[in-house]
Amino acid sequence: MRHLLNPLDFSVEEIDDLLALARDIENNLPRYAHVCDGKKLATLFYEPSTRTRLSFEAAMMNLGGNVLGFASADSSSAAKGESVGDTIRMISCYADICAMRHPKEGSAFVAAQKAQIPVINAGDGGHQHPTQTLTDLMTIRSLKGRLDNLTIGLCGDLKFGRTVHSLISAMVRYPGVKFVLISPPELRIPDSIREDILEANHIPFEEVGNLDDALGSLDVLYMTRVQKERFFNEEDYIRLKDCYILTRRKMKLAKPDMYILHPLPRVNEIAVEVDEDPRAAYFKQAQYGVYVRMALIMTLLEVEKPC
Repeated sequence: MRHLLNPLDFSVEEIDDLLALARDIENNLPRYAHVCDGKKLATLFYEPSTRTRLSFEAAMMNLGGNVLGFASADSSSAAKGESVGDTIRMISCYADICAMRHPKEGSAFVAAQKAQIPVINAGDGGHQHPTQTLTDLMTIRSLKGRLDNLTIGLCGDLKFGRTVHSLISAMVRYPGVKFVLISPPELRIPDSIREDILEANHIPFEEVGNLDDALGSLDVLYMTRVQKERFFNEEDYIRLKDCYILTRRKMKLAKPDMYILHPLPRVNEIAVEVDEDPRAAYFKQAQYGVYVRMALIMTLLEVEKPC
């Protein structure tokens, strides 16, 4: 039995296989309609979610399986004080696999220690979001044709952004990757990512404060929102929330083939006018998330690919 708690839980070769399966699912969706007949996915979402929770549910239903679970801590026994360990032990009696989102870092690891079924980390605090990373990798490879020799700009909340932390962890394993980290000083990448991942692996990177200056050198721009739920001080959030706004004017500074990704939801960081730009790939990215999660469910349940 395997879990997915961190993007590094899968080797580069395993990720290549999973992305190949996701691509085949995209191209032959009806063939996969019954491969998980009789299987059940539990979605344990202690924190609000739209895309991740619904894409997991869509993924399992597309495979012919069923879904059960809860969409907030208030609607679960966590409101009565039940621990994550006890919850996952009970869920193991009801489902074949589970996806869990929790506001506390390390909660998915705790769940995996007690579970009798595969656990998928659907986001734990500001720590990791591996299924979003798999989605991002599929999107980048589909649009750019490769995952190596790319300059990737990461913009916005790099301190609390678990999608950013996960993507960096995964991308450092591909040769020729360079990062441009665009953020205000208060939201810079944590030292643990800078020192233990980027510097330890001798990955070229630069930290800048001005988005305009960075745009012309990027192959991919990964925008993020400033996350209100991670701030203890509302004044700090209000001061920082609109520090970067990507507009049609700014896009004139970018390469003709520089694609924009965003894990969503967005607030103000990408102007709606940018949606019409052919380089805006964030809604396509959300669609890829369904195919990736279908492939992941099949992989963790050891379901055979249909003939």
